[in-house]
Amino acid sequence: MIQITISQGRTVEQKRELIKVLTMETARIMKTRDEKVRVLIYEVSKENWGNGGIIGVDMV
Repeated sequence: MIQITISQGRTVEQKRELIKVLTMETARIMKTRDEKVRVLIYEVSKENWGNGGIIGVDMV
């Protein structure tokens, strides 16, 4: 199981590609079937995280 946390705002197409590539490469490296790889994406709004003391919504 792969868990990813990202900021909100990515398109469905971007998430679709991310899940596809992560699944294929993980299955290849781990020598298993694609069906055995689960990818979970958690989206966090920019008001709920910060970096370097600055909240995400205030970053340029």
